[in-house]
Amino acid sequence: MDQKVSDSGERQKSIEALRELIRDIHIAMLTTRSEDGGLRSRPMITAQHEFEGQLWFFTHADDPKVSEIVKQSAVNLAYADPERDRYISITGQAELVRDKQKIELLWTEELKQWFPQGCADPSLTLICVNVSEAEYWDANRNQLRGIFRELFFETEPELKHDRLKWAETA
Repeated sequence: MDQKVSDSGERQKSIEALRELIRDIHIAMLTTRSEDGGLRSRPMITAQHEFEGQLWFFTHADDPKVSEIVKQSAVNLAYADPERDRYISITGQAELVRDKQKIELLWTEELKQWFPQGCADPSLTLICVNVSEAEYWDANRNQLRGIFRELFFETEPELKHDRLKWAETA
């Protein structure tokens, strides 16, 4: 029982850390496995909401990525913030959601350029990625210390790299 509590606490810390890492990065590269077994990536706008372990994206029901997800739900999301020297790789299981209330909750006017009919678009579908693992590289976390070292000790700035713990909760 103590292990589950600990895992749950670790998972919550990881959720909070990942929430902060991706907070200002709105575009992710979603990678799926194509029909021929190759990997296929495309940019996707992350739906704006408070991250609690799932990431949400809008798509059309007839888009090739939908059939790819149906056949193989394992996906990867890559977020990049070159200005802050921050990069995040997320692995998870994607599921397709056609819940009208959830669509309305996550909808923003920014999406109108891809979905001109808005929430009334009959092909509107959500992709929910349930995060199972996250890894990040962040040089900015140590930027001041790195600059100090570089100036006075002629060393390279440090790069923070870590894998977030993401134990499943029962």
